[in-house]
Amino acid sequence: MLNRTLASLAIAALGFTAATGASAADKVPTTVVIVHGAFADGSDWAKVIPFLQAKGVKVQAVQNGLNSLADDVATTRRAIDNQPGKVVLVGHSWGGTVITEAGANDKVKALVYVAAFAPDAGQSTEEVGKGYPPAPGIAKLMADKDGYLTLPPEALAANFAQDVPAAQARVMAATQGPIQAKAFGEKTTVAAWTTRPSWFIVSENDRMIPPALEREMAKKIGAKVTQLPTSHVPQQSRPADVAKVILDAVQTVQRQ
Repeated sequence: MLNRTLASLAIAALGFTAATGASAADKVPTTVVIVHGAFADGSDWAKVIPFLQAKGVKVQAVQNGLNSLADDVATTRRAIDNQPGKVVLVGHSWGGTVITEAGANDKVKALVYVAAFAPDAGQSTEEVGKGYPPAPGIAKLMADKDGYLTLPPEALAANFAQDVPAAQARVMAATQGPIQAKAFGEKTTVAAWTTRPSWFIVSENDRMIPPALEREMAKKIGAKVTQLPTSHVPQQSRPADVAKVILDAVQTVQRQ
């Protein structure tokens, strides 16, 4: 009789522990992991992050080296792995290629593309735009002796961030991250958008990626589309609107 009683207590305790664990897991917040693009760093998201945090959303901005797709994906994966629960993965521009690869992670439940590339599996960033004339800003890129590309301040102000104040554009030029040109030719191995819901912000006045290409990519991946009358950096010129799209993705994930 004593043994049966002890066994019953043990089973009850295990049931309580499992239930408590499940309850605790349910309370783990969804984290937004944000990946910057080329010619930028994590500070590119400084205006959006406060909007998310004001809603109680945990945010982690990734600081990628822009040396290669493989390196940026590895850095992004570490950021994802360090989160305690579900992740909404956000990428701008080149960051879209990064999240397309790095998003194939069990923690990632949704993807948000912000004026970003969304390649297929086995496709490089430079291949995505074939069939479209080069955007005006691409002709302004300058390469150093090691093959890293940057935008001169005047080109950044005119083609990358033409809808932000001049002083802000100068800061963006000073903090931009040069990208290794070879990275644009590196192919993805997976396309996370094929198995996860996606959101896409199209920048209607983009001079770095043709807006028509952005619309085509958004349609291809079956994304929920928001169009904004902005430059290539809506996170800088319309941060509240960008945050709203990200919050929609977060709320969708939390209801899952």
